Formats: sequence, structure tokens, C-alpha cells
Amino acid sequence: MTPFPLPLESLLGHWPSYLVYLAIGFGFGYVLEIAGFGKSTKLAAQFYLKEMTVLKVMFGAIITAMVLIFLTSALGLLDYNLIWVNPTYLWPGILGGLIMGVGFILGGFCPGTSVVAAATLKIDGLVFVLGAFFGIFAFGETVGLYEEFWNSSYMGRFTLPQFFNVDTGVVVLGVVLMALAAFAFAEYSERVFGKGLLGAQPRWRLGAAGVLVALALVTLLIGQPTNADRQAGLAVVQNTTLNDRLVQIHPGELLSYLNNRMVVPYLIDVRSETDFNAFHLPGAHHVPLENVLALAQELQFLPRNTLFVVMSNDETAATEAWRILNAESVPNVYILEGGINRWLDTFADAEFQAAYRVSAAGDDQLAYAFPVALGARYAAADPNPAAFNLEYTSKVTLSVGRGATGGGCG
Repeated sequence: MTPFPLPLESLLGHWPSYLVYLAIGFGFGYVLEIAGFGKSTKLAAQFYLKEMTVLKVMFGAIITAMVLIFLTSALGLLDYNLIWVNPTYLWPGILGGLIMGVGFILGGFCPGTSVVAAATLKIDGLVFVLGAFFGIFAFGETVGLYEEFWNSSYMGRFTLPQFFNVDTGVVVLGVVLMALAAFAFAEYSERVFGKGLLGAQPRWRLGAAGVLVALALVTLLIGQPTNADRQAGLAVVQNTTLNDRLVQIHPGELLSYLNNRMVVPYLIDVRSETDFNAFHLPGAHHVPLENVLALAQELQFLPRNTLFVVMSNDETAATEAWRILNAESVPNVYILEGGINRWLDTFADAEFQAAYRVSAAGDDQLAYAFPVALGARYAAADPNPAAFNLEYTSKVTLSVGRGATGGGCG
């Protein structure tokens, strides 16, 4: 069974999938409107501690989504790696949050609720949206002045479990308990500052809180799947793919993509440092096999037309690296067929092979003995495609990776 999220464009086609997005957007806006979030007075009331509906609704939605995401991930129903998580730029993010918070207090809207207000022709909502458009324009015209700061303190896909160095389930349970404490404070402040104008609170909220705590505990007890767990679940598919030679690409095909401006090749060399220094392809990244898993999250943020090719001396270590990256849902990962040895057998001239080829090499051992570690400065590392007429079956098919989605408060 394919885990969620489902690839809508593959299932429905490009334009029909947009109808789904439209329906979700319309439903979200409709719920905001009927909840009263299109009124600036209702939104601003939370800053006077009179009516905390915004905090309770938004925080409630956050913890509900969080619990369901990580519970279904723990159960193997959802592939968390396919969910886009905005990369963290720490100091620009803090400054942007402060600017947005001040704007929220002054204007009574956040970006999403201002659009809802504008859709119902509220004048303050229309003015706020126009202000947002002006801010976007001003940012676009001036970002070059502070671009270095804008791109500073990059931390990648950085989450609370990484920050606290604890299990994901611990964070899920902790955030749920924090939210319930915030809800209790919100109701207290409404009674004190709102003079009880909201009336009696529904009793079912206590049951809902209990359910969320119970599901958070289940998430903690089950735990999130490890890379080894994912590989075990994909074992049949991975073995079939490898045995049918669907991802092992010929050196000639890799060479063609190294000279293709429409594709961004990302070469991952998992060999020992000694072998890598002796000979490697231009632009290759030396990543020891034990570090491949840590690299996976970073690879998710590269352009969608990136072609990842893992390589070792033959295919043994590269195949293990492929299994790791495939289990982490990194798209467009292939293996250099025959590894560096096959590359040299294909592109090195007869004189080079006669001088450096070793008659017998062990499993995943470099079959060439180089007298000097020149790395990518050997001629065979960067051959001229026009000098070779190679026949091979093309296997690379670039698939669409995860795309960035909007963020904010709604």
C-alpha cells in the first residue's frame, strides 16, 4: 500500500489535481469566515485577553494536525519525509515573525484572515491586503540590500526533536500538554477580562483534550520508524528494482547528464577517503556511507531537476547508500553501474589502463593503482562525450519531488 500523502498529480493528472487544491482552499476560507475570523475586532480581542478564540482555534488545529501526522507516521500510514517542512533561517525568521506580529496587532489581521475579510468586501480587510501587496513589492525591490542577512543562519529542516535531542513522541506529548495549559489560561483570561460574555464552554472539549493526550501517548509508545524500519517495509520493492537493474545507469548515461544543462547532477561518492583522493569525478561529494543518512534531509531541499547518483568502486557500497536514500524518499536517486571501476574501464585510454589497471581486485576495491592522488585531474575523470560512441539503455526518469508550500497563520 502506498503511504500518504498520495501523489495527486500522478493519480488525477495535472489540472484535475488543482480542483482538489481549490476545494481545500475554499473550505479553509469558508471555515475561517463562519468562525468569525474575518472580523478584525474579534481577532484583536485576543491581545486584550478578552476573547481567545483565535489562540484556541489555531493552536487546536496545530496540535490536532501534529498528533495525526506523527501517529499515522508511526503506524506506517504516512511518509513524513514527503511532507514539506519549511527550512529554518533562524534570525531572519525571528525578525520576520516580529514584523508580522506587530502588523497583526496593529491591523487586526494576519495574511490569511485579511484575504477572508477582503473576500467579504470588508474595507479594513481590503486595505490590509493592499498593504500586504505593497510590502511584497517593497521587499522584492529592496531584498538585495540585505540579502546576506536574509539567507543567514540556515539550519535546514530543523525541528523541535532535533533541537531538544529527544524522541519525536516526547515533543508531541509535550506540545499537547502545553496547548492544554494555554487553553486553560485562555478560558481564565476570558472570564476575568471578558466578563464572561462568551457564555458556558462546551463540555465535549474535555473529552477532546483527553483523546489528544491519549493519541499523543500512543505516538510516544510506538515511536517513529527508523531508516532500517523503512528499508524493511520497502524490501520487496527495493530488491525488485535492484535485481531488475532499473536504477543502475551506464557511465555513458551519467556522462550525458553531466553535460546536460537541464539537469543538475549531484554525485555522491561513498568510497574511502584514500580512494576518493586517488581518483574521483569532477564535482563529486565525498560522503562516507555512515554519513549518508544525515545527508538525506539536505538533499530534499535541492532543485527538483537534481539527479542524484551514488557511486563506489563497484556497486556494493553504492547500493547500500541507494537503499538508505530511497527509504528516506529522496527522489531521482541512481547508482553508477559498475562504479568507478566501470567508469575507468569505459573512458580511460589503453595506455592509462595498461599503466594503472590491477589484474585482480576484491569486493568493492579500486581496480586501479594510482601512483599519485590527483583526484579529478586525471583525463579519464572528465572525458569528452563527443569522443565516445556508446550504446546503452537509458534508465533515468526524473520524478517530481516535494514542492514548497505556503506557511503562516492562515
